[in-house]
Amino acid sequence: MSEELKKGLEGVLVAESSLSFIDGEAGRLVYRGYDIEELAAEASFEEVLYLLWNGELPTREQLETFAASMAEDRAVDERVLDTAAALAEADEEPMAALRTLASFLSSDDPESDVAADDLDAARRKGRRVTAKIPTVLAAFDRYRRGEEPLSPREDLGHAANFLYMLTGEEPDDVAEETFDQALTLHADHGLNASTFTAMVVGSTMADLYSAVTAGVGALSGPLHGGANQDVMEMLLDIDAAGEDPVEYVERRRSDDDGWRVPGMGHRVYSVKDPRAVILERKSEELGQTSGEAKWYEMADAIEHHFQAAGLAEKGIAPNVDFYSGTVYYQLGIPVDMFTPIFAMSRVGGWIGHTLEYQAENRLIRPRARYTGPTEATFVPLDER
Repeated sequence: MSEELKKGLEGVLVAESSLSFIDGEAGRLVYRGYDIEELAAEASFEEVLYLLWNGELPTREQLETFAASMAEDRAVDERVLDTAAALAEADEEPMAALRTLASFLSSDDPESDVAADDLDAARRKGRRVTAKIPTVLAAFDRYRRGEEPLSPREDLGHAANFLYMLTGEEPDDVAEETFDQALTLHADHGLNASTFTAMVVGSTMADLYSAVTAGVGALSGPLHGGANQDVMEMLLDIDAAGEDPVEYVERRRSDDDGWRVPGMGHRVYSVKDPRAVILERKSEELGQTSGEAKWYEMADAIEHHFQAAGLAEKGIAPNVDFYSGTVYYQLGIPVDMFTPIFAMSRVGGWIGHTLEYQAENRLIRPRARYTGPTEATFVPLDER
C-alpha cells in the first residue's frame, strides 16, 4: 500500500518544541507555558525574547544585562548602511531589501567564523541580528524618503528605539506600549512556513544568518506575510471611495467569487485569533487618542457583519493581521513596511526554533512520491 500523501505537510509532526502552543479551537496561544495575553500585558519584548531563547523569564539583573547587550548591538557598519541606501535608490521592495540586508549583516559579526554547533555563540549571533534588523529597516525607509538614517539610541527600549529611528520622534507611552505588545504577539506561532523554513536551513547546521535570511524569504510570500498590508489597503480604498465598509465588502465578494476579506480566517484557529483580540483593543485606544478612530470603526463594522452573518461560527473570524494593520498605520509606519515589521518580531521565533532544533539536530529530509516515467529511452542529441 502506498503511503498517504500529506500536501503542505498538513497534520504531519516533524519535531517536538517547547516554545509555543496553539489551541485553535479554544483560541489560545502560549509561549513557554505563559498565555499570550499575560505576556503582552506584563512583559516587554526583550523579556519575551529571553524567554523564547532561554526557556525561562529573566530575573531583573538578567533582563538588564540582556537588554543592554541588545541596545549595544543595534549599530551597523557603514557598508551595511551604504547597501541600504543603494537598495532604496533602486526602489527595491522592502522585504527584498530586508532579505539582502539580513544576509549582509553576517559580514560584520565578530563571531562569523565560529562553528554553527556552538550554540552559545549562535544565541549571541541571534541577539545581534535581532538587534540590527530594526536599524537597517529604519535606515532603508528613511533613505527612500530622501532622509538620512538616525543612529540607534541605547537609552530606549527595542520598540521605542525603532519608532524613533523610523519617524524621527520619540514615541509617547501609548505608542511605545502598543508597538511593544505587537512585537510580542508576532514573536512566535509554532511551525509556520517561515519558522519551518528557518529550522530546515538550521538543520543543515548553517549559521543563524542563513536561517534568518531564509525565514525572510518565506515570509515575503503573499500566502504567509502581507495580510495586514492588504487589510489596510482595503480600508484606505473604502475611505477614499467614501463607501460603507460592509457594502464595500459585500460588493467585492459578489463581484469576484475568489475574493476574500484579508485578515479573516486562519489555518489553525477556528475562532477569533487571541492576538486579534488584543490588537483590536489597541487599535481602538490609538484611534481615541489620535482622533483617527475611523480605521478601527471600519474594521469593527466588518467584523460584526461577519458575526451577524454567522461566518465567525464557520471559522471566518479575525486573525492577527485584521487589526495589526490599523495599529501600525496609526503609529506612522508606511503600509509596505508592515510585513518587514512582522519579520522584525518573528525573528525571535525563527532563532528560538532553530536553536532548539540544533541542540538535538537531525537533518530534515522529507521524500516526494515520484510520478514521472521510469523507463524512458535516451535519444542522442542529433536524433531528437
